[in-house]
Amino acid sequence: MNAIKVVKENKRILKEYSKIPISFVVDYEYEIKQQDYGKYETLLEEKKVESYSVDFDSVDDNPSRLGERFNIDNWPIFVAYHDSEVVGGAIIAHDTEGVNMLEGKSDLAVLWDLRVCKEFRSQGVGTILFKACLDWATEHNCTRMKIETQNTNVKACKFYAKQGAKLINVNKNIYEDNPNEVQLIWNIDIK
Repeated sequence: MNAIKVVKENKRILKEYSKIPISFVVDYEYEIKQQDYGKYETLLEEKKVESYSVDFDSVDDNPSRLGERFNIDNWPIFVAYHDSEVVGGAIIAHDTEGVNMLEGKSDLAVLWDLRVCKEFRSQGVGTILFKACLDWATEHNCTRMKIETQNTNVKACKFYAKQGAKLINVNKNIYEDNPNEVQLIWNIDIK
């Protein structure tokens, strides 16, 4: 495979960026078992009886519409290119009013979105994009980068854990449209 080149873009790329599929198949999910208040056992992998597909862009949360909800002028958008083809991307939310995960702080970053074309998954593109985001957060004096996943996205959870993220919060009953999904918040401390 030719080298992947990551370029920092701005919001004008969002329409093209949004064409990168984010759908995935759920074969496993994590079951959360509470040990003590606020402490969780290791996430347990459980085989789903029936596989199903999830596509976060099928809801009203497509990246091309981010500017309708937030001022994204200072959000870096990283795009991975293979030759001239867009094969992946990542978006960081930073210092923006109304983004709850930022806690009103300017020294936090949130990995808002990371996606890789299906034919380029498991080839290191996600790791390259993640590193670009972490480097950007470091250069902008962020002390932490937070990431949201769900218990139904086992592959993403394993990916973020492999990148050094630690699970810091588990929130049940967050998603009105999917009451069985559990929100998982991951954290990377930046030194």
